[in-house]
Amino acid sequence: MSYKYKRIAVKIGSNVLTRPDGKLDITRMSALVDQIALLHQKGVEIVLISSGAVASGRSLLGMHKKMDVVDQRQLFSAVGQAKLINHYWDLFREHGITVGQVLTTKENFGSRRHYLNQRNCMQVMMENRVIPIVNENDTVSVTELMFTDNDELSGLIASMMDMQALIILSNVDGIYNGPPSDPSSAVITEIRQGENVSDFIQSTKSSFGRGGMATKTTIARKIADEGIDVYIANGRRDNILPGLLDKKSDIVCTRFRAAGESVSSVKKWIAHSSGFAKGEVTINANAARVLTGEQAVSLLMVGVTAIEGEFEKDDIIKIKAEDGTFLGVGKVQYDSAKAREAMGKKNVKPLVHCDYLYLE
Repeated sequence: MSYKYKRIAVKIGSNVLTRPDGKLDITRMSALVDQIALLHQKGVEIVLISSGAVASGRSLLGMHKKMDVVDQRQLFSAVGQAKLINHYWDLFREHGITVGQVLTTKENFGSRRHYLNQRNCMQVMMENRVIPIVNENDTVSVTELMFTDNDELSGLIASMMDMQALIILSNVDGIYNGPPSDPSSAVITEIRQGENVSDFIQSTKSSFGRGGMATKTTIARKIADEGIDVYIANGRRDNILPGLLDKKSDIVCTRFRAAGESVSSVKKWIAHSSGFAKGEVTINANAARVLTGEQAVSLLMVGVTAIEGEFEKDDIIKIKAEDGTFLGVGKVQYDSAKAREAMGKKNVKPLVHCDYLYLE
């Protein structure tokens, strides 16, 4: 069989891997491993982003009501991650496939050097036919430094590894045009750039995960805008992964169609870096109009009206209009002291070159 993608990221959500009692669903886990193994043996390169560590640890240790939320998460993930990766190791070994564990934190995406180190690690694994299994390192993450959930992490991984597609497996068939529990509701099968589906997004979150469909949609839109197809599909359906990659597939799911033009590796990193911004600049109305026009332009110092925060050259900054509207992020060519000296001046080096600028 010829598959339509040769390089994919697969995210498996907590509600796919856990039973109602909170224990790992080994039967479902085994079925998904069988599918990934089939694709891997057919030459598809795969990075697996797997939830389930905290739920796994919770099922072993039970609830500790006297502990705060962060302590619980660290304890459950430390125990649960060991159990989770052992299951994956044993299941993939039955297919003669080696897997490797990659634990990361949000901070590791904050600097270009750490970002490239992670990318190189996973690229070396894939070149040697090792499937990376990625999860957040909850043992060292604290609340303000956590990913929204593994949907956000999977988007970062798909972008970082230049994947052709990101498949987010949940316990529903996709985004519905009404409440999923309503028999008259139907799955929205395709979403293109600019289409608004916010009226249909349910605000409820999963039982074991931290995110919900709103988070999935936000991440999916951003990744699709970078030239990567994104699917939200039901991980509990039989043979869901080979089905989604089959060119003749009619599996019910929601596909976010990739934008026509792909984004450079540096811009992909910058696109996901707003949470690591060291400062913020305000630009005047004329600069905002030029910057958000159809032509690719750099952010010139003459249009900057205010600078907040302290930053070094090559740090990420946020860019906003005078009315407070967030416009985007960029990698600066000045430190904050020199930027303040050059603010409002003509014929000086741009604050952010267009190659290092990402607009929302």
